[in-house]
Amino acid sequence: MMFDVIKHKTIFLGFAGLLVIAGVVSMSVFGFRLGVDFTGGSLWQLMIPNSNSGQIQEFFKSEIKSIPLSIAFDSGAGVYAVTLKEISDSDRQSYFGLIKSKFSDAKDLDFWSISSSVSADLRQKAIWGVVLVMLGISLYVAYVFRKVSRPISSWKYGLITLITLAHDVIIPAGVFAALGKFVGVTVDTNFIVALLVVMGFSVHDTIVVFDRIRENLLLTRGDAELSAIVNKSVNETFIRSLNTSLTLIMVLVALYLLGPVNLKFFILTMLIGTIMGTYSSIFVASPLLVVAQKLSRR
Repeated sequence: MMFDVIKHKTIFLGFAGLLVIAGVVSMSVFGFRLGVDFTGGSLWQLMIPNSNSGQIQEFFKSEIKSIPLSIAFDSGAGVYAVTLKEISDSDRQSYFGLIKSKFSDAKDLDFWSISSSVSADLRQKAIWGVVLVMLGISLYVAYVFRKVSRPISSWKYGLITLITLAHDVIIPAGVFAALGKFVGVTVDTNFIVALLVVMGFSVHDTIVVFDRIRENLLLTRGDAELSAIVNKSVNETFIRSLNTSLTLIMVLVALYLLGPVNLKFFILTMLIGTIMGTYSSIFVASPLLVVAQKLSRR
């Protein structure tokens, strides 16, 4: 039995549009809570047995006179990751002496700082990295499909790929803007890396569907309606795409639940992006080809 994706394209595209609008509104209203990578500061990893995050927060505030920007605790390893405004190594040693006086079993595991000038450069490069990757992938797709010019021009394959990539990036970005506002989740270089991974996975899935459409177009030599060809192609690749995505989603869910705390939000970004990428490849990219053809006819 064939599922008619094109028949219900208004619903699928409308749902995707609502999610994108929600993501844009979230980013516009809440903005992003930037991590040390993008604002400058220090990250200090400590092992302090027989303590909790509240105690450590209060100790830094009352004894060290420095309020941590954030404190993450990895219960599996028993390690605190304390984010502070930029401090020197001598300050760190002085602070650790105070910590040892209160928590005798404390261990200083790792420490690094990043200046505001370096973090500003990283922030700019991260934005350009995402933009250039999206444009590069879209141009490549347009080039790959250059031999299929009817009934859809090859550049439209590239443009639709760009739209789906934007969809896959905006939605997790909007989620993280909201998480930053209400939960205090920060955005750092791990978040950017996760978005780039999501784009790579998403475009792979999209190209699988597009390639099947191209094959069916060449076989029919334009004798069939594009909507019928697209629908047939989506159904032929649906199970493969779904199985591939579900396999990755199960791995990501396991890592999110059982993996290290410092990678929790990196994995969450990939999880949201993978789900959205699978949806866009099947229910956004393919229907947009039919919409593009109808617009060109008009």
